[in-house]
Amino acid sequence: MSLFDSAKQCYADFGVDVEKAFRTLASVPVSLQCWQGDDVGGFENTAGLTGGGILATGHYPGKARTPDELRQDADVAFSLIPGKHRFSLHAIYLDSTEKNGNRKKIDRHEITPEHFKRWIDWAKTNGLGLDFNPTYFSHPLAAEGFTLAHSDKKIRKFWIQHGIACRKIAEEFGKKLKTPSVVNFWVPDGYKDIPVDRLSPRKRLKESLDEIFAEEINPKHELDAVESKLFGIGCESYTVGSHEFYLGYAAAKNKLICFDAGHFHPTEGIADKLSAASLFGKEILLHVSRAVRWDSDHVVIWNDDLRSIAEEVVRCHLLGRVHIGLDFFDATVNRIAAWVIGTRAMLKALLFAMLEPIDRLRQQELEGDYTSRLAILEELKSLPFGPVWDRYCEQNGVPTGTKWLDSVKKYENEVLRQRN
Repeated sequence: MSLFDSAKQCYADFGVDVEKAFRTLASVPVSLQCWQGDDVGGFENTAGLTGGGILATGHYPGKARTPDELRQDADVAFSLIPGKHRFSLHAIYLDSTEKNGNRKKIDRHEITPEHFKRWIDWAKTNGLGLDFNPTYFSHPLAAEGFTLAHSDKKIRKFWIQHGIACRKIAEEFGKKLKTPSVVNFWVPDGYKDIPVDRLSPRKRLKESLDEIFAEEINPKHELDAVESKLFGIGCESYTVGSHEFYLGYAAAKNKLICFDAGHFHPTEGIADKLSAASLFGKEILLHVSRAVRWDSDHVVIWNDDLRSIAEEVVRCHLLGRVHIGLDFFDATVNRIAAWVIGTRAMLKALLFAMLEPIDRLRQQELEGDYTSRLAILEELKSLPFGPVWDRYCEQNGVPTGTKWLDSVKKYENEVLRQRN
């Protein structure tokens, strides 16, 4: 009997169908974030990331310098991850490269689907969906720490136009790729020190968002999400788009609420929020990250926090209502490896959750048999999960264990290190 057959029988003894779990997991796409591939630099200019409450650290060789290089790197990552997934773009990742190789300067309120045509073609060729994010940072009109909540009406208007343009781009993604594109609005507006007027900026943010979302777009093509944050660099004392603000806005306006695992208090997890939010909205967006003492966007690993998120998604039957996206960027390690490690960790957590005898556990809980519930949950932790995960990778034609690392190292030596 093979290791997998033995492991499969162990789960069967608990009433779990491993093959069914494989089929379910195969239907769950994870949206990989473009910004891991180039440290949130984008291709708007050569200056790279500036301001906005986020920070990329490290100087690992081989950062993608062009849209073509980023797509090439993403192809390598996708080839090492089981399943069919998605790619999430920020507005600053437009591809405005002209025939002479120069990049045409396009300001953010002027971007159109044409500036992302090569991304659409790439996604269509590879069978990928595309998600989108307006970029409300790293711009002269964001230098004061405010965009959609700015007191200057002209500045607000610029950023409102940017948001409208982003929704139209995502709509085109959805039409061309036959899958809805989720547009996530994260706005890092806030104060470094204690404000005396917390209400006015929130009124302005609400009005700006109302104007951006004024046009109805078919949800078959585009979905809107709003994302809160507790604090960021430069807005330590007050963030306009707080959790309470966006939770209320999403519920009132029928938008997706985005829960970012790094945007809450260090001791606060997002897993418990999923069941509550699911009662008041049709869908939820997750930005899966790993915070270390603050929103530091570390590479996702298969830890307790990630396992709890996956368990809640599966236990609450939310797989069809939750859009799973990753959100981390680390320039101290091989960037492609970071994508692979993070995505495989997310998939491991989901598969592990799918291997729970949830109906049995739920019945025990309903009957007040907490002893049996606790005993089984503890026993599940030591079941032979490794061979099950390896078989899922084999069925999807990707390396098992750390064998994928050989491909990444080879690509690093032959391609990435030649870029410097």
